[in-house]
Amino acid sequence: MAMKLLALSFLCCVFSHCITRVLSETRTGDGEIRASLPPRGWNSYDSFCWVISEEEFLQNAELVAQRLHAHGYEYAVIDYLWYRRHVKGAYVDSLGFDVIDEWGRMVPDPVRWPSSKGGNGFTDVAKKVHSMGLKFGIHIMRGISTQAVNANTPILDITTGSAYVEAGRQWHARDIGIKERSCAWMRNGFMSVNTKLGAGRAFLRSLHQQYADWGIDFVKHDCVFGDDLDIDEISFVSEVLRESMTPILYSLSPGTSVTPAMAKDVSGLVNMYRVTGDDWDTWGDVASHFNVSRDFSAANMIGAKGLLGKSWPDLDMLPLGWLTDPGVNHGPYRTSNLNLNEQRTQMTLWSMAKSPLMFGGDMRKLDETTFNLITNPTILEINAFSSDNMEASDPHLFPYITAAEDPQIRTRVVTGQSRSLTDAGTSGKRVLSLTSCKDEYAKGWSTKVLGGGLEQVCWNEKSRSKHQAPFCLYKRKALLTSDEEAMYNQQHQGKLHLSATGTMEFCLSASSNRKLTSKELKRANAGPGGIRSWIATGRRGEIYVALFNLNPGKTVISTNIADLAKALPSRHLTGDSCSGQEVWTGKEYVAIKSISVAVEAHGCALFVLNCS
Repeated sequence: MAMKLLALSFLCCVFSHCITRVLSETRTGDGEIRASLPPRGWNSYDSFCWVISEEEFLQNAELVAQRLHAHGYEYAVIDYLWYRRHVKGAYVDSLGFDVIDEWGRMVPDPVRWPSSKGGNGFTDVAKKVHSMGLKFGIHIMRGISTQAVNANTPILDITTGSAYVEAGRQWHARDIGIKERSCAWMRNGFMSVNTKLGAGRAFLRSLHQQYADWGIDFVKHDCVFGDDLDIDEISFVSEVLRESMTPILYSLSPGTSVTPAMAKDVSGLVNMYRVTGDDWDTWGDVASHFNVSRDFSAANMIGAKGLLGKSWPDLDMLPLGWLTDPGVNHGPYRTSNLNLNEQRTQMTLWSMAKSPLMFGGDMRKLDETTFNLITNPTILEINAFSSDNMEASDPHLFPYITAAEDPQIRTRVVTGQSRSLTDAGTSGKRVLSLTSCKDEYAKGWSTKVLGGGLEQVCWNEKSRSKHQAPFCLYKRKALLTSDEEAMYNQQHQGKLHLSATGTMEFCLSASSNRKLTSKELKRANAGPGGIRSWIATGRRGEIYVALFNLNPGKTVISTNIADLAKALPSRHLTGDSCSGQEVWTGKEYVAIKSISVAVEAHGCALFVLNCS
């Protein structure tokens, strides 16, 4: 019996070393489900911007195959401008430096990609990547290049192998390019094509036939989503890829200002789609992903039906390890600006939200700390195989996470995720904070002006009983004299107060209906804080609990095991106790009924629990 159990344990492939087999079995071959799990790989952008060469790319791909493939990283992707000549005067939005063929299609710069000479394109590179056991991807831009439109190149008809002819005439690039719909962040580079025209559709079809002929397995389609949405082009490219005999994964980028409502129009057409702008190695970029990942989880978009398989909201690449800067003309030269706590937070959020994992650091200088982080077996297990993934900080869903900023004075900080106050040491003060003045968690609060510069603020939503009085506080501006202070204290003794000091405006707003403008949204997200939490379940019944501290100082975060049962009613937990481990410290927990952990600034705690 023991031998049978041992054999079963081995065959189950519990952690990341067995994920490669699962990934390849579910994503290869015609008729197989595409992107059945969140895709993983390496992308050149974070370390090389646009200037990577064939030699540098193949060096990185070889190391991906040697070090990361066993952990499920299977794509090696060249990011943008592989067709631009790396010469003086060329930069991200320059004009006239691209290499195009006679049909106006982009082809690799033969100086940086010498194997592409003679019309070979990426054929040899793809073969080498495939021989490593990896899949090969490229970045593409929207529509057609301005350079091709200016040259007025003819359109290829792939059914005849000659110029596209319709209505008795030959069609050219100027006939299909829509100049008023140029890419907003690369106006000199690319513009949309008119997909209502047969010539426009013929051009896009010729592009993707060329990619299939080269041996491409993955296309990252840029400037067609978010603020740059072009649903017509996405729909047609999806149709072409659906009909193609070559299975190609379809990814959209970037996703600035994306909402779940917008994404629902494209999720069934693609396999992954960016839901944020570019993510770089700053804490603000990492923290800005919490709201958007929460929204897509709540909208049940994670692992929804996609192009011949599933689709995944993409939180962008992982800017860890040895990097360069955005928009520059040189390769990697520095380490990531994120400290280890922030890097763990990023990896934990990406895994709990089941985002595709695309590592961006230069593989040739991959340090052990970064390697251990991106191959952490629990992180990869959660990313691939967890379910019921949700942010547990929503007060309507799971209002049971509390936090105290300083355990020495036992001050309890009540964020938008928590509705209870506890004593704040001997001072008798109570503290309430929201992430920002425009925090959506302010909904459910009401305000009433009482006069004398005093305003009552009450929490009305989801009261336990209609007869129960709402939880109220009183906010006021700082008083100027000791007499005013004494009179105020006498009148409002025993009540809870919000006090504004200095020139700060009051932040607690009871209005929840007005949509924020883009400028307000950027300002509201500029200084994220508070605590966040995510929960998920594992394929063997374990429960994952991630507690995030977005505050600038160490914070004690607490929750009760009994509340996990409330958040996961389908698991039929008794709420008695759990045992398990905290991943980042390795600390073991036995028969616990509550969790209380001090989390470093911008850090996180990740628990794997087995509960009765």
